[in-house]
Amino acid sequence: MSRPAGVERHSRVTPLSDGVGIGPNGERGSGSEPSDPTPYLGVAIPAAGIGRRMGGVDKAFQELAGIPLLQHALRPFLDVPGVRSVVVALGEEHAAAPPVWMQELDPRIRVVAGGATRSDSVRLALEALAEHGATIEVAVVHDGARPFVSREVVQRCVEQVRPGRGAVAGWPVVDTLKEVDSGRGVVGTPDRTRYWRAQTPQAFPLMELLKAYRRAVGEDFEGTDDAAVFQWAGGRVQMVEGTAWNLKVTHPEDLRVARAFVDAKGAETPP
Repeated sequence: MSRPAGVERHSRVTPLSDGVGIGPNGERGSGSEPSDPTPYLGVAIPAAGIGRRMGGVDKAFQELAGIPLLQHALRPFLDVPGVRSVVVALGEEHAAAPPVWMQELDPRIRVVAGGATRSDSVRLALEALAEHGATIEVAVVHDGARPFVSREVVQRCVEQVRPGRGAVAGWPVVDTLKEVDSGRGVVGTPDRTRYWRAQTPQAFPLMELLKAYRRAVGEDFEGTDDAAVFQWAGGRVQMVEGTAWNLKVTHPEDLRVARAFVDAKGAETPP
């Protein structure tokens, strides 16, 4: 994990509106106390990557059915009960001047400048969530380049969160796996029934995940996802069934697959 030039960068939070009148379950209203046990949720969306494997384009702003991937990724969270704040970590240029659609989408959305790596961007978004006026108990992290997340999967992850335990959405591996050596010689065939492909969303107690990321900076640990950082710091992680179509757009081919899927469904996003 790259050490940021200044850890205080997280304080440069751009509210996209004043957020006045947002109730405890994320609704626009009087802000009265909730009458149900739904935890207060904060959402962290890392979307600061420049997309080297996409030819250097800003993949979060590539369009799918005429809508940016990032907007597809954001929408389901705005309907999840308990969401108090959504922090999007963008590249410096977009963070300084967020797109108009993001400013108009929902007053709970805020923007921070992301870091050099995904881990840095997640940590900066978590720092901003921790500074939120209301006490956010659970942080949900979701990749800005995963446009097909559903509200149901988000809620399944949140339901599994406990002190010391997080949850990660995933899908069972269906291909036969091969372990190879440095020369790509096959040295083993692991039992695929024990393997799942990790996706996002991933949900954790906010302060436990943030402390894990802070510690990772100090000890120069770079996890490939949030669950890896959380486990490295001593937490437990529960796998939650996601969906087969919750793909992450990483290569140009992925965007073509996503567009073909949308065309086949005849809708903006899969159900």
